[in-house]
Amino acid sequence: MATFSVKLSTLIQKFNLEAVNMPQNPEELLITTPDINRPGLYLAGHHDFFDAGRIQFIGNLEYSYLQDCTEEFREKSLFRFFKAKPAAVVFTRGLEIFPAAIEAAKEYQVPLLRTREATSAFMSGLISYLNVELAPRITRHGVLVEVYGEGILLLGESGVGKSETAIELVKRGHRLIADDAVELRRTSATTLVGQSPDNIRHFVELRGIGIVNVRRIFGIGSVKMSEKVDMIIHLEPWEQGKNYDRIGLENTHTEILGINIPSLDIPVKPGRNLAIIIEVAAMNNRQKRMGYNAARQLLTNLGMLDDVKKAEEQDIDFF
Repeated sequence: MATFSVKLSTLIQKFNLEAVNMPQNPEELLITTPDINRPGLYLAGHHDFFDAGRIQFIGNLEYSYLQDCTEEFREKSLFRFFKAKPAAVVFTRGLEIFPAAIEAAKEYQVPLLRTREATSAFMSGLISYLNVELAPRITRHGVLVEVYGEGILLLGESGVGKSETAIELVKRGHRLIADDAVELRRTSATTLVGQSPDNIRHFVELRGIGIVNVRRIFGIGSVKMSEKVDMIIHLEPWEQGKNYDRIGLENTHTEILGINIPSLDIPVKPGRNLAIIIEVAAMNNRQKRMGYNAARQLLTNLGMLDDVKKAEEQDIDFF
């Protein structure tokens, strides 16, 4: 899988960092890991498992420790730390930087930065940003829309009606995230976030009409930059004789980037209002996530739940 990176200059600009020492153009310095570190143990003399690729933070805890050390030990510790050539070192809370740290950063050509933000708050914001920017990703042919707050990824063959359905959903007050190419990023072990490539954002292709700009036609409230994928709907042409799920007793899933997302197969044929079906699917998916399954409730009320489960295990069409 490809490795992604973020320019140090981007972090400096986005988080308003002060560059105390910059050994080269920050456009050429790349951050490749979302992990960060507070090097208190390293400064104290424990050097095992130190990852120089991480951005290092020196906050009040590390700063007070170094202040309490003798000047000789502090200088020796800082030079040893910068000699390991960390990706960047950030002093937080606007702390005054030790002269030995500036000298060591210059000698070993390590970016030295400072922020006025509190350590924990700044680290949290930076980790969140890096987790998105450096996340593993793939691009899928499909449409991503937000329906009642649920991120719905529509997949299917070209021409099955994904874009037309998205436009109908936008007209009904929902929002478009991406059409045609959906960039999916795994931002955590359980979260998949989708967005559109910059060059085609807000554009939709409608056969017979051509390219339209959803933001221009329907307004700024009709689009969104990114959205978590809560559900995947596979649109497919209606196939006579195929046994489609009529109960919805058990959840089915589609795996993308190692994450299992709840999914449905919805057949498409003339007369079916896909926009309404997708709205109901989105609301029903939220109910299931909150612990309520309408199919289970109905079958329990009818005293049929055990019979249906046995039929499913034996692959028998109960209805």
